[in-house]
Amino acid sequence: MTDLARLYLGKTTHLRTQPRAHRFSYNVFQIMIDIDHLDTAFKGLKTLRNGRFGLFSFDARDHGARNGSSLRVWVQGVLDQLGLKVQTHRISLLCFPRVLGFVFNPISLFFVHDDQDVLRAVIYEVNNTFGQTHAYVLPADGLDVDHQFADKALYVSPFYRVEGGYKFIVTDPKDRFNLTILKQVGGEIDFTATLVARRLALTDRQLFKLFLTMPFMTLGVVVAIHWEALRLWIKGAVFGARPPGPQASISLGKVSRPIS
Repeated sequence: MTDLARLYLGKTTHLRTQPRAHRFSYNVFQIMIDIDHLDTAFKGLKTLRNGRFGLFSFDARDHGARNGSSLRVWVQGVLDQLGLKVQTHRISLLCFPRVLGFVFNPISLFFVHDDQDVLRAVIYEVNNTFGQTHAYVLPADGLDVDHQFADKALYVSPFYRVEGGYKFIVTDPKDRFNLTILKQVGGEIDFTATLVARRLALTDRQLFKLFLTMPFMTLGVVVAIHWEALRLWIKGAVFGARPPGPQASISLGKVSRPIS
């Protein structure tokens, strides 16, 4: 298994306590790529390609500046623009691959490591279904588990206003990966999302097996978003209007030490 590209299989769970109690979970798989080696990360694979249509594929236009330009330049520019002075020795991107040319990433993560391979920052690239994206840029302490906080800045769900903030609890992806996102308003948690994943061998055999078991995963993510919204509406949750905002934006968060 190479560290230029990795494969993770996991389960994501969403739990809402407001405006109506609601819970669902589903299985997902993701790829993690060293963004400095996009041309060689998938070398030897027939089912996963870079920039070309395939059973699975990765396209840099789905991330960063969205124009196919260097993802490293975009990451470095975002860090510089927000004044976050961290060493960017290795940058990896965790995301869904395209499946038969289609992908929607509710959230993708850029992991920034220094020359000692210590995690120094995470960029949470969040997309909504209205074509908008926001990058939450957060410093990291390089601990076994990092705790971070950012003010909410992007309209994501029609049932939640753009208020409060997110608490991120994240591990540096290795053989295992864990992410918890707690949405808080006035100190009260009204939404929790978790992802628990394990690393698999990145081989054509494994990828084809995932395609057979989850052939429409990326399309299914979009379907699941709208299906769960319908279920919430049936439960009596009220839709809220989407506020105006830029198509793409960034904001700086902070380290949030756990309460002992």
